[in-house]
Amino acid sequence: MNASVILNVHLATMVDGYGELRDGAVRVEDGRIAWVGARAAAPLEGAAIIDGAGAWLTPGLIDCHSHIVHAGNRSAEFEARLNGASYEAIARAGGGIMATVRATRAASLDALLEQSAPRVLRLLAEGVTTLEIKSGYGLDLASERTMLRAARLLGQRLPVDVVTTFLGAHALPPEFSGRADAYIDHLVTVMLPALASEGLVDAVDAFCETIGFSLAQTARLFDAARALQLPVRLHAEQLSDQGGAALVARCQGLSADHLEHLSPAGVAAMARAGTVAVLLPGAYYFLRETTPPPIAALRDAGVPMALATDCNPGTSPLTSLLLAMNMACTLWRLTPLEALAGATVHAARALGRGHAIGTLEAGKRADFALWRIDRPADLAYAMGANPCVGVVNAGVLRAPVVSWGA
Repeated sequence: MNASVILNVHLATMVDGYGELRDGAVRVEDGRIAWVGARAAAPLEGAAIIDGAGAWLTPGLIDCHSHIVHAGNRSAEFEARLNGASYEAIARAGGGIMATVRATRAASLDALLEQSAPRVLRLLAEGVTTLEIKSGYGLDLASERTMLRAARLLGQRLPVDVVTTFLGAHALPPEFSGRADAYIDHLVTVMLPALASEGLVDAVDAFCETIGFSLAQTARLFDAARALQLPVRLHAEQLSDQGGAALVARCQGLSADHLEHLSPAGVAAMARAGTVAVLLPGAYYFLRETTPPPIAALRDAGVPMALATDCNPGTSPLTSLLLAMNMACTLWRLTPLEALAGATVHAARALGRGHAIGTLEAGKRADFALWRIDRPADLAYAMGANPCVGVVNAGVLRAPVVSWGA
């Protein structure tokens, strides 16, 4: 048995609120939490002792929605939007997602890794221990496979647990122009079965929107995913109300993400199904949106609210989950507790991993972040600050990782 005990730490267990325990301790055995409690009662037998030096210890942060593997840059579109072009107009003119598709299709696996790793490293330096990575910038079998392979390799080469999501229904590729139903057929019969059989897919997502895929097309993809026993998630109600949240709830989906135009009926459906609302303040901020998600309605209905960066080149080039937490508080009036829960316990649930990560409880994986702060609310408070002083990945204590290949 490989055992260690972290002493001299203040704990935010994220069980029943912050779950604060000052002068606490955590015992780790073989990469899992074996015990959590007061320092004076810590079981020390046979364990290496790690001095936390008075830091706060939280569950490792979880970025549960990202498009972080991609090639290229879309700063020109950022400039165009500031000069008056809409997101929809840019997309219909061949920009938007398709601009990144062209760059990603042209990139080799090694090139994708080299471009994506620095973005991942910035998250790891802020205490992220689990990262969801979507495909969706390939839109053909070979390129989607390369994206998902890159995601898996990032998880193998860096100290982060990577969860992959197949987002083939992100946009309509040029070879299927005007034939969206045929493309969905291709996803259902060729791409998804092939990639799932290769062990590259942990979940399936789609972009259900007027410039994306219809409700009926999304439902067909979800039926195929569920037949393969893959959980579903959905980009829903970002630009308009298409009823996507209700659809993903009917399919017992893990999450509905964005939700700026979520209806009361959608809120009720998510509450009944236990579907997590993944809030993405980076995209809201970057696109200068003015319709916020219905936070009060979600809160009143008891819908769990997760937070994520939505890191992507076009609408949220954000690689700071701490800043996303601050944005959610300042833009939408989440409390600091709701923000930290959104990046831990509720983010874990959005990935279907609530049984394994997200809180400091016996039996869960020993993924922690250590912070030089006075209280847990500080994590959502200081814009641009990074008080992370240590990270524990499956029981292994590291300094925050800042270099590719470390």
